[in-house]
Amino acid sequence: MEAVAKAAPELSSREAGPLPFPYLDLKAQFSTIRDEVMEAMTRVMEAQHFILGSEVEQFEAELAAKLGVSYAITCASGSDALVLAMMAAGIGPGDEVITSPFTFIATGGSIARLGATPVFVDIERDTFNISPGAVEAAITPRTRAILPVHLFGLSADMDPIVKVAEDHSLVVIEDAAQAIGARYKGRAVGSIGHFGCFSFFPSKNLGGAGDGGLVTTGDPAMAEKLRMLRVHGSKKKYHHEILGTNSRLDALQAAVLRVKLRHLDSWTTGRRERARGYKARFESQGLSGHVQVPSAPSPDYEHVYNQFTICCESRDALKDYLRRAGVPTEIYYPIPLHLQPAFGYLGYQTGQLPAAESTSQRVLSLPVYPELAESQQAHVVRRIADFYAQ
Repeated sequence: MEAVAKAAPELSSREAGPLPFPYLDLKAQFSTIRDEVMEAMTRVMEAQHFILGSEVEQFEAELAAKLGVSYAITCASGSDALVLAMMAAGIGPGDEVITSPFTFIATGGSIARLGATPVFVDIERDTFNISPGAVEAAITPRTRAILPVHLFGLSADMDPIVKVAEDHSLVVIEDAAQAIGARYKGRAVGSIGHFGCFSFFPSKNLGGAGDGGLVTTGDPAMAEKLRMLRVHGSKKKYHHEILGTNSRLDALQAAVLRVKLRHLDSWTTGRRERARGYKARFESQGLSGHVQVPSAPSPDYEHVYNQFTICCESRDALKDYLRRAGVPTEIYYPIPLHLQPAFGYLGYQTGQLPAAESTSQRVLSLPVYPELAESQQAHVVRRIADFYAQ
């Protein structure tokens, strides 16, 4: 399915469908939990304890139980979660960390921030996730860690990654920022490697009222080190055993997240239902020759659809056509990390990672949140069919 550059066709004269709707409707989500959220925030305001504390500790315990991990340590953002995990693992200058180029900048940026070198390897076209075979081929004497990304809510193929890591004594740090609740062979993502890193950015399936993040681990020594690192390397006030940073979760964020955590399973079910609806509609419209829909490689993978990302012909023209038809879309991600100017110093060239490069030119993400109405979803697919019919 090769992309063909062309101008977007004119809109058809068919019925316009529902009024324009947002790509993600957080207001609709909030309307269903407003009372719970306001009660939780009032509880924090009355306590006047805003940084860490009991709300944060209870959230950490609840999420650890949910994920089936021994320790869950909150921090200020998903980006910080990646940095803190690597700091705890002792990764720094001279070290190499193998990761995917098809992801948000924070994945590679967190490696570079510590003075280590991101080593980008290609992805699998059908899952958008890192290729285990490419990981193994990229290992050098300087490799210290593998950082797989569970992109768009689908787990990477973890068994061969963990096996390679064990064979070479490497640390596995899962970037699960977009995949809370996803599972691989019965295990929650974030519980498979040495560390799991999560984001609570508002657009995530479990999103706060601002930034927030969390690191999981099964190692008590690493858990203790992470707790120290997030408060300037301190166990006791004004006594600093190691150099850390300021990366603490606010109690208000924890209170909101505790409310939302209670609804996560039902929201995930809603996303999966919307994904099934898209797939059925694309099939009924005969669009398989133009559109590749996201899917799990086998029942061993439980997708949570943080994004519903298709690969399609004439992506840019389609996006423009849909915009004019009142259909919101996003592109995640238009430029793979190895070709970003910020990583120019690494010396990658166009053509080195062909799957990531071609995928970045063909992906388009469609609205998939639980509150998306069937009429809106039908309108999305009908307009895509109109585009290819012209």
